[in-house]
Amino acid sequence: MKIVIAPDSFKDSLSAQGVADAIALGLAQVWPDAQLLKCPMADGGEGTVESILAACDGELRRTRVRGPLGATVDAAWGWLPQSHTAIIEMAEASGLQLVPTNLRDACTSSTFGTGELIRAALDAGAQRVILAIGGSATNDGGAGAMQALGVKLLDAQGQTLAPGGLALAQLARLDLSDVDPRLAEVRFDIAADVNNPLCGPHGASAIFGPQKGASPEQVQQLDLALGHFAELCAQALDKDVRDEPGSGAAGGLGFAAKAFLGAQFQAGVEVVAELVGLAEAVNGADLVITGEGRFDAQTLRGKTPFGVARIARLHGVPVIVIAGTLGEGYQALYEHGIDAAFALASGPMTLEQACAEAPRLLRERASDIARVWRVAARKA
Repeated sequence: MKIVIAPDSFKDSLSAQGVADAIALGLAQVWPDAQLLKCPMADGGEGTVESILAACDGELRRTRVRGPLGATVDAAWGWLPQSHTAIIEMAEASGLQLVPTNLRDACTSSTFGTGELIRAALDAGAQRVILAIGGSATNDGGAGAMQALGVKLLDAQGQTLAPGGLALAQLARLDLSDVDPRLAEVRFDIAADVNNPLCGPHGASAIFGPQKGASPEQVQQLDLALGHFAELCAQALDKDVRDEPGSGAAGGLGFAAKAFLGAQFQAGVEVVAELVGLAEAVNGADLVITGEGRFDAQTLRGKTPFGVARIARLHGVPVIVIAGTLGEGYQALYEHGIDAAFALASGPMTLEQACAEAPRLLRERASDIARVWRVAARKA
């Protein structure tokens, strides 16, 4: 019996590695002789670096950078020395988790620290940079990150713009004379789980601005400012990527990465699956178990269980999901390679209780699944 265990992290509870370990323990109680392959996964958000490093035997590095509101933060990033690949979670430098709820400000938060991480990767000799751009606190179109890499954003008086997306309304011209020349020699890949354009009703400001502290009026102002930024970028770079899928990811960092760095957009789970060798692990397996904190219709937008199921389906391997909760519309995933889904909780409990007891609950659900599978195999 070969079983591949490929879950995402359970937010505020366990890392993807922790989830995989707990599921493996539960399965081993019923199938002590089973071949259990653990492939911790992620979709471009929190835990992407950890999942890749766990599978690829990479190095965790840290760099002091400017946080989303200007305070210095200690940001972790991953390094794969054999392939000279850097894995950067922009949330480590510019993430929402770095800003208390009452201080969130979509108008002034900046991706400058993410640009500093890219610069650190260049200093390390990176030939490829994977930008995992989930969980941002920013709405600056990636302007801050580009400033950290040498792009000058100037107002009508020739002064450098203040940080944040709202200041882009004052942008008069771009000066590209000091852009780091090493950028042209590096392959950039965007790992994300959203495909929004930069502007408009489905753009970065309208969809994600409110959760970053933007009022309805500020959403409109930010959308106009990002549109103005995109227009001047199109003139300076002779290409316009504002309407491409993913340009609105991470408050528009996707736009800047495409426009300035020539980055290619991929679903985050596909990037992680490639690096951890998920397809090779699934080949010849009898079962795949995946999971995430909340499994619902949004999973269809490219989250980990959806991506894992697509790969498993190509190999004809059934997939079972263990989730913290089963949300509205999760049954739609049954048409996309998921064969069954189970919630974690064994009875009424608070979210805090479920998070605290997640290792035990995961072991129990995995053991239950194995027992049902064993009974079905006997009847076959």
